[in-house]
Amino acid sequence: MTDTKSVGVKKTARIAAVTLLLIGTSVLVSACQSDPDIDITKLGLATDPPEVLYNQGLANMKAGNNQEASRKFDAIEKQNPFTEWGRKALVMSTFAKYRLARYDEAVATGNRYMKQYPRSEDSAYVQYLIGLSYSKQIADVTQDQKSANRTIEAMGAVVRDYPNSEYVEDAQAKIRFARDQLAGKEMQIGRYYLERKEYLAAVTRFRVVVENYGNTNQVEEALARLVESYYAMGVAEEAQTAAAVLGHNYPDSQWYADSYKLLKGGGLEPRENRGSWISRAGAKLIGA
Repeated sequence: MTDTKSVGVKKTARIAAVTLLLIGTSVLVSACQSDPDIDITKLGLATDPPEVLYNQGLANMKAGNNQEASRKFDAIEKQNPFTEWGRKALVMSTFAKYRLARYDEAVATGNRYMKQYPRSEDSAYVQYLIGLSYSKQIADVTQDQKSANRTIEAMGAVVRDYPNSEYVEDAQAKIRFARDQLAGKEMQIGRYYLERKEYLAAVTRFRVVVENYGNTNQVEEALARLVESYYAMGVAEEAQTAAAVLGHNYPDSQWYADSYKLLKGGGLEPRENRGSWISRAGAKLIGA
């Protein structure tokens, strides 16, 4: 015959155990919800194998959830540094942050990758992502152009260090755009001085464009502005040389037509002085 008291004790013990389990789970969930430093959604990031997290991250990116993908890739790299999964996660973390427009973070992650794996199979791609991140931050010519300089440096590394990669063509295009921005900045400052009749300061800026950015879209105007500046200063020979170089390289340019008209109005015409710095710079423009 079963001892009723014994059965009751066992049943009570089971109820107590289940109750404690439920209370413990409730406390855990409650703590995760109330404590901002505890995120229950991160528990899997700390326990799932790297290959699982990596595939989940790829699925997140495919679904357009780049934020969650970034979290997963960062978790892999943090928990598995200097492993193959950690390396691959760094690549994808750089890309995810670029897609999120978190460009400074993408650059930092990409630079960490390049420091650790400078000759890996994905190095060219990561260096390209760094360049893209800088390129996306290039501001209007009225603002600081440090991102343009950094774009040239980063994309220059793609062209120099990975000449056979598929990213070279676009890297060169980004370099051209960045150089045009830098030239545009010089032109903006030069025009500022020209409007205020500070001709020598204006010439200095326009000269930088002609000598250093001769293959940009700004060089035609720069030569025309040199004609205008030198003419206003009374330095006729340099004004004539600038016009001659402009006409030789861009005969159909409206800038040349305007420069020619300006000189003609003063009884002058384009004539090149071979000893001028403008003439030497002009010789390089032909092959630009």
